[in-house]
Amino acid sequence: MPMHSEPPAATRLLPGLLVWAVTWLGLLLLDGRLDLATMSLLLVAGSALATPWLPVGWSLLVSAASVLGFNWAFVPPRGSFTVDGSEHVWLLVGMAVVTWVVAALSAALRRQLAEARRWARRAEQLRQWGEATRDCDEPVTEAAQLQQMLSDLAGGPAALWVLRGAGLRPGEPSPVDAADPRLFALGATDAEETAGLAHCLRQREAMGPGTGRHQHLPQWYLPLRGRAAVLGAALLRGEAVRRIDDDARRHAQALCDQLGQALERRQSREAEDLARAEARTQQARNALLAAVSHDYRTPLATILGAADSLIDQGAQRSAEQRRALAQTIRDQATQLARLTDNTLQLARLDAPGVTLRLDWESPEEIVGAALHRARQREAEGQWRARGSTTRLHARTEPGLPLLRCDAVLLAQLLDNLVDNALAYAPGDSPIELLARRQGEQLLLAVRDRGPGLPPAEREQVFEVYRRGPESARAARGAGVGLAVCRAIAEAHGGSMKLRRRGHGGSAFECLLPLHEAPVGPDPEPLVLPDEGSAGRG
Repeated sequence: MPMHSEPPAATRLLPGLLVWAVTWLGLLLLDGRLDLATMSLLLVAGSALATPWLPVGWSLLVSAASVLGFNWAFVPPRGSFTVDGSEHVWLLVGMAVVTWVVAALSAALRRQLAEARRWARRAEQLRQWGEATRDCDEPVTEAAQLQQMLSDLAGGPAALWVLRGAGLRPGEPSPVDAADPRLFALGATDAEETAGLAHCLRQREAMGPGTGRHQHLPQWYLPLRGRAAVLGAALLRGEAVRRIDDDARRHAQALCDQLGQALERRQSREAEDLARAEARTQQARNALLAAVSHDYRTPLATILGAADSLIDQGAQRSAEQRRALAQTIRDQATQLARLTDNTLQLARLDAPGVTLRLDWESPEEIVGAALHRARQREAEGQWRARGSTTRLHARTEPGLPLLRCDAVLLAQLLDNLVDNALAYAPGDSPIELLARRQGEQLLLAVRDRGPGLPPAEREQVFEVYRRGPESARAARGAGVGLAVCRAIAEAHGGSMKLRRRGHGGSAFECLLPLHEAPVGPDPEPLVLPDEGSAGRG
């Protein structure tokens, strides 16, 4: 964003001198064909055309020389500077006055035009600089550009100090030299200039000629101001400082303030990100504490009661009663383990900077493994109150592409969805695991024929500790599983939603993005551990 320089002096003079040459050539060619008054008007017209191209001194000099030349060449007696008749004297005086007035007015207009152009260039520079600093993620990288603009503006080398961290606030000790680790410094400075920059940072005010503070200094010291703090200081040397150009100083201060505000915005974004990360951490901590304080008490009390019965009355109880108590302990301990896994997984996925262990996986294998785990848990007696998993079926679309995902997390997602469906769907209603392609995404869904949810609760059900309807809350669960499912889907770049089925029931759908899989042999088809209608279709 450099300021445009004026053209060389020779370039500016040449058009004006060329106009004067053409004017005199025309006068010489028209000599004897026009009267003296008309020829004087031609000379005045030539002066009006030439003066915009010439400096005011040159214009006055050339105009005076042209009037004298007109007197010598055309005013009787010709060939001398004497004048016959008062009308000729007044003609020459009028020509001189008019040409000089035209030269003065042209010079004034030229100065105003130059001033307007200079202000327009500075306004455009401020606009472009504002856009550059607004769109820059790391405003400190624009410090070199600011140093160059300040050097061009002042007419001498500029130096710049930019604070790397938070801005300097009132009462905070300022850096004392460029070696301070808090500083990003550009440009060489001597001991006096270094002290001036440090003082400018500390006082948060401009110093130097025309500023009203330390006007004896031969440089300008300008702060990089934000709204609440100073984030650096600039040192300007050059011709603009020596002639105390207040307009240039104000423009330089505006450039410095724009960088200061950009730095402050960057720090505000960092503080906001940090606050959000801390809020997420605190939310996860609160969720864990809530789980411990509410949902852990009942399983622990049941485990302790069953264990006490086995210890105190084990000899008096039958083998079947002891087996039932042991099964109760196992069921409640399994529930505690799943609740702990979900809560810790939710806390991990909500933490900033989490990374997934991604690999290419077969959707058929993921669904088949989920079905196998569900039936294995039933065989181990973990779902006695939830009905048989024989109502659990799987359907996968043939030829599904590989999915780049964290298999452990997707396994937990499907386990949670299946566990939720078994908890809330009627004991004799079918539950379906579905995997199919949907555009450029893979759809994994668990669909049931349960009571469903009203529209107002379909988004809220994915919030932490949000439970199902009152009629189904007797089922085990802490309201963490579906929140974990949504966190897993979003960590993979996907989404999680609940859709009401046409003939009753709910469909929990996870949409995951598909990527181009590596070239290699096709995976062998997986025969799902399902019977009869539970096969692929």
